[in-house]
Amino acid sequence: MTSIARSFAWRIAIGYGVLFGLSGLALLAFIYVSTERFVTRQMEAVIEAEVQGLAERYRVAGLRGLRVLVRERIARNPASSSVYLLANREFRVLAGNLSRWPPEARGADLWVEFELYTAGEGERREAHRARARHFELRRGFHLLVGRNMRDFEEMRSAVFRTVGWGIGIAAVLAFVIAWRLRRSVVARIEAINRISRRIMQGELSQRIESHGSGDEFDELVTNLNAMLERIETLMDDVRRVSDNVAHDLRTPLGRLRTRLEQLRDMGGDPASAALAEAALGEADQMLATFNALLRIARIETRQRRHAFERVDLAAIGDDVADLYAPVAESRDITFRHSGIASPVDADADLIFQSLANLLDNAMKYTPEGGSVTLHVTSDDDTVTVVVADTGPGVPPEERDAVLRRFYRRETARSTPGSGLGLSLVAAVAHLHEASLTLEDNAPGLVVRLQFKRAR
Repeated sequence: MTSIARSFAWRIAIGYGVLFGLSGLALLAFIYVSTERFVTRQMEAVIEAEVQGLAERYRVAGLRGLRVLVRERIARNPASSSVYLLANREFRVLAGNLSRWPPEARGADLWVEFELYTAGEGERREAHRARARHFELRRGFHLLVGRNMRDFEEMRSAVFRTVGWGIGIAAVLAFVIAWRLRRSVVARIEAINRISRRIMQGELSQRIESHGSGDEFDELVTNLNAMLERIETLMDDVRRVSDNVAHDLRTPLGRLRTRLEQLRDMGGDPASAALAEAALGEADQMLATFNALLRIARIETRQRRHAFERVDLAAIGDDVADLYAPVAESRDITFRHSGIASPVDADADLIFQSLANLLDNAMKYTPEGGSVTLHVTSDDDTVTVVVADTGPGVPPEERDAVLRRFYRRETARSTPGSGLGLSLVAAVAHLHEASLTLEDNAPGLVVRLQFKRAR
């Protein structure tokens, strides 16, 4: 399972969520700023109109008429958010609904904001901001007209709440949409990965299903299927050529071997007989190679569990150990083996051949005085076969290569063999859906085969 930090689909989901959230935030912020500016302009226009009206009344009716008008407006709506204040040149209040002239408003004609305290619940006083226009009348009198911004602050709080809820809802919607997009993308990718894993396990005939939508994923699936078709064709051609060559050459090699035996048995010159014997050994080696190739081909084309039966891997291990114990003794190699009853569903002949190949390799590359072990262990789910030796081992960078056909390490060129032993083991492991791993034995090599335990 891909981690969240590395998942492309998760990054898409988070990216879309963040982008959608930021877009919603930007939109709502624009709406808030535009609304605030509009309300402020409207309020200032109303205040400016009132100032002009009061100033005109002062010019017409004088100070007395202005004071009467201010008192009338206050008396008309005492709970209004309007602010009226008339003061002399020393800023002593003559009329209005404020007890004193705000210090912030002492100056030339200007717009000012100051703190205004109003009665709240009980005896509590609430502080609000007020915005007003200071206008200096003739003869040194001062006029202040404004608005308590309590309603504006409540509106701003409401807008903030709306913006907050809007951002939250937008973020949730964004992540829901992104999550659905992620599920769709992951489902398509997982379908490709699932088929890819089966193809890597050797099922080259598998193909990725197309949804028929004609989108980019379908185009990718079409190209991948075409590539798989081509790879399968090439693999079949290579395998067919290899198998046909092995099959066609086995018969003439068999006839050649028979004639070499006849030549050896005719007597005559001892040198000719020795050459015939050497040629027989080479022929046997080539026949063994072709037989191994054909056997691997049959295993690779065979369907799993055809003719599988319940077998005991420990018993098969005992039989193989009995076969190779004399070889170990003749080469002064310490050979130990152990096993407990371990039932699996398998082909007993193929398992026997695989273990024989592993022990043959271990005996071949372990020097005199070394040791080889064969252990069969079991738990509730798996059966593990371990073959270990104290030979030269295989470097980590070559452990995949030695499982391929005909691959031989440079240090093994002088040792008889064809490089097909581990290839056959790998083919048998794949047929049984078993895992095959090569590990370091320090010194030497550990080969681990792990099968599913039969229920």
